Parts: sequence; C-alpha cells; structure tokens
Amino acid sequence: MTDVSRASALHISTAAPGDYIALLKPRVMSLVVFTALVGMVVAPSATHPVLMAVALLSIAIGAGASGALNMWYDADIDAVMKRTANRPVPSGRVAAGEALAFGLVLACGSVLTLALAVNWLSAGLLAFTIFFYVAIYTMWLKRRTPQNIVIGGAAGAFPPMIGWAAMTNSVSVEAIVLFLIIFMWTPPHFWALALLKSEDYARAGVPMLPVVAGETTTRTQILIYSVLLVPIAVVPYLIGLGGPVYGGVSMLLGAAFVGLALNVKLAADAPALRLACRRLFGFSILYLFALFATLLSERVVHLLIGA
Repeated sequence: MTDVSRASALHISTAAPGDYIALLKPRVMSLVVFTALVGMVVAPSATHPVLMAVALLSIAIGAGASGALNMWYDADIDAVMKRTANRPVPSGRVAAGEALAFGLVLACGSVLTLALAVNWLSAGLLAFTIFFYVAIYTMWLKRRTPQNIVIGGAAGAFPPMIGWAAMTNSVSVEAIVLFLIIFMWTPPHFWALALLKSEDYARAGVPMLPVVAGETTTRTQILIYSVLLVPIAVVPYLIGLGGPVYGGVSMLLGAAFVGLALNVKLAADAPALRLACRRLFGFSILYLFALFATLLSERVVHLLIGA
C-alpha cells in the first residue's frame, strides 16, 4: 500500500499548506480579485479604505471557497484528466471531506463577513455566485450540456458587480455592463482551451462543445462570441464609465481579438489550429486584463486630478 492510499484509508491528510492554497484556485482567484477591485474603484461612491479591503478579502475568500468546492465535487473527473490529475483531491493529498469542509467554512465566513462589515446586497450576490458556480455549473451544467461554459460563465462575471454593490449598495447599468463583458468573453476564452484539451474532456465524459458538437462548430462559435464581445466591451466608453483612452484600447484590442478568433476559424490543419488556439487563449487573458486595467487607471487618474 502506498503512503497516499494508506493515509486515505486512515482518513489522514498528507497535504502541505500549498495544497490548501491550490484548492483555492489562486489563478482564478487573482482574476476575480482584480475585476472586483475595478468594480469597486470605478463605482461612484467613496467608501472607507478599510471597508474596501474587507470587501475585497471577502470576495477573494468566496472565490477560493468556490474553487475548493469545485475540486471536491469534480475529483472523479479531475482524476482522469492530465491537466487536473495532480490536483490535491484526486491525487489523494487532501481528503474529499476535508476539501468540502474547507470550502464550506470559507464560503460561510466570506458571505457573513461581507454582510456584517459592508452590506447585505453584496453579500447576497457573493452567496449567489458561490451557489451558482458550485451547484448550477459544477454539479449540473458541466456534466450535462455543451452550453456549460456559456451559462456557467455567469459565475465568473459577477465579481465586478459584487465590488460595485459593496461600494454603492446597488446594482446599476454600469455594473451590468462589466458583468456582460466577462460573460461574453468566457466562451471564446475557454473554448480555445477546450479545443486544445478535447481528448481530456472526452476521456472524462465532460460534454464540452468540441466533444459534443465537433471542432468545426466550436470554431464557428468562438468567432461568433468574439464578434459579439467587441461592441459590448466598447459600451463603458459610450456610457461614460470609461474615457477616450479606454475607448481606443477596447477597439484596438477588440480588433486583435476578432482577428485571432478568425485565425482559429480558418486554420487549415491540426498544427495550425493548435497554434491559433494557444494564441487566442493567451491573448484573451491579456485582453480582459487590459480592458479592466485601463478602466482602473483612468479612474485613479481622475481621482488624483480631482483631489
């Protein structure tokens, strides 16, 4: 019997602190924290910096809770996929029950802290986001429909809205626009990766679009969503949330995004497709970061000049 299986049989964790950090999905958390921060800063209401820090920490912990609960439930899928087989739960370093308890404690703690320290609206949105990601996306959509990423992408789009609500105790058109940008960005971003990892998803029985509908349909859907994303990303400039710098950046980056999506659509062979997907996936991360970083920078400059 191996050390891992012996520990599993005795219900003893072999986890190091890094394994619990991995349960939080820190890469995903970093995007959540950043977009939530932008939602806070661009909101019109000023709030005490300590409350901002508490709100941001609560949102980060809530995102980590979602990641831990996702890894707990998806351990069977993760175990047969090369990309995820070494995660803490399927590898046996963290027992499933520990991951579940860890996620539930963090989820409850983050929501209650946000409710008591900031406001109940933002706490309610955070609670709904965790529920949506775990129960709707992870437990239901991911295993049952190729539209899992389209619908489930809403979970990743809520953070700027939560940040906005934390500062204003309201949800406005501006917050909804920030939500829509991430919502429309998620399918082409994730499907580019899914095309690269389609064998993994097929092996695990996950009905991702490339597995169920095929490569050609997925390429077309990537291009459609990319084209739809670009005008939505310009809206913050049109409604005054972003300034002229944001308007120019969003249009230039949008053109590049569509160009890379078109390369995916028109790739002539497997090597060309893989290269096109890698380029789109990498650029999509830069694209979203640049959009929100520009909004943040413009707002900070405006506040400094106003001061």
